[in-house]
Amino acid sequence: MNANEPREQGTGGWSQFGDTPPSAGGFPRRDTVIMQQPPPPPPPSPRKPGVSAGRKAIAGLALAAMAIGGGAVGAVVATSFQDDRVASAPGPVFKQAGNQLTVAEVAEKVQPSVVMIQGSTGEGSGVVLSDDGLILTNNHVVAGAGQGGGQMTVKFSDGKTAKASVVGTDPATDLAVIKAEGMSGLIAATLGDSDQLKVGDAVLAIGSPLGLDGSVTAGIVSALDRTLTVGGEQEQQLPPGWGQRGQAGQATTIGGAIQTDAAINPGNSGGALVDAAGRLIGINTAIATGGGTGNIGVGFAIPINTAKQVSDQLISSGKVSHAFLGVSVTDASGDVPGALIRQVTAGSPAEKAGLKQGDLITKIGDKAVDGGDTVVGQVRGFKVGQQVQISYMRDGRTSNVTVTLEEKK
Repeated sequence: MNANEPREQGTGGWSQFGDTPPSAGGFPRRDTVIMQQPPPPPPPSPRKPGVSAGRKAIAGLALAAMAIGGGAVGAVVATSFQDDRVASAPGPVFKQAGNQLTVAEVAEKVQPSVVMIQGSTGEGSGVVLSDDGLILTNNHVVAGAGQGGGQMTVKFSDGKTAKASVVGTDPATDLAVIKAEGMSGLIAATLGDSDQLKVGDAVLAIGSPLGLDGSVTAGIVSALDRTLTVGGEQEQQLPPGWGQRGQAGQATTIGGAIQTDAAINPGNSGGALVDAAGRLIGINTAIATGGGTGNIGVGFAIPINTAKQVSDQLISSGKVSHAFLGVSVTDASGDVPGALIRQVTAGSPAEKAGLKQGDLITKIGDKAVDGGDTVVGQVRGFKVGQQVQISYMRDGRTSNVTVTLEEKK
């Protein structure tokens, strides 16, 4: 297989409808000061009731946080009574919970920026990028909904509709940009930083699963940096109400995908995956299924950092430049996982760096390689001109080489 071309697939694999796949701190310590036993106090003299000036009561304030999806941020209560004569360390620092949003508040904030995309043979979702109607979605949504003339209808959260046309598509990353006609004053999504995501972060998926526009599901980031192959099935059975059966496009391998347990189903493709602050951190693109069309709890999204890089190029020029390594790889068959180089393209970055046929790639960039798909997905996530370190085995010895990626011609 070519590391810059989709990997050949059979009837299985991952797809947007596809088959089963491939230091917390603590309270600061207060040292105890042993006080000498004071002499017996003199007989009390009559006085008015009051509070002794030698004592102060210091009460900590409890800060409650709302749960966001599968995660919750909490605060603790600290209440202490201390003598003025006893030195103590500073109290714990509390994280204010006022900047957190409830699930309902996140949904209300994001829904106006998520649309349904309708066509003659399919439906999907999209995310508004600009107030004049630029919308980011999946390539397979555009390919399905735009068949027969390339015209699509976009339905907004307030029920309004508009015709839309394709600005540009990138099958290699399964991304596309369309433009809704005659629109102004739309609410564009707020973009987050997918590089800052951590496993366990709370997320919401918003889109039009099974034609139910404006649907919201909650979950967490269950894994990061997944490699998956989408498309390539000979035939897909579309959900009820989606019209006729459709032929799938060419298979493509996507690297760096975000895995989530937020429910994602057919029709969510192209929709928003947002964090607990309502920032767009991914474009929902694929699910793992048990043989049917429904989600079994594993969905995947293209990181927004990748999607922004691609969409910016599509908007400016209608096409995307991709990095080129210049090797054809296959899965390793021995005890050591990796990608076996079957062929090296003459004059390619791989050849210039000294990689040869028969080398076993075990790591590319920061990613351990467990098969050919990993190399393909990682290369597609890199930029033209980027320098990447590759670890490989040759004759039983491990070596490293730095490759400067070039633009695919």
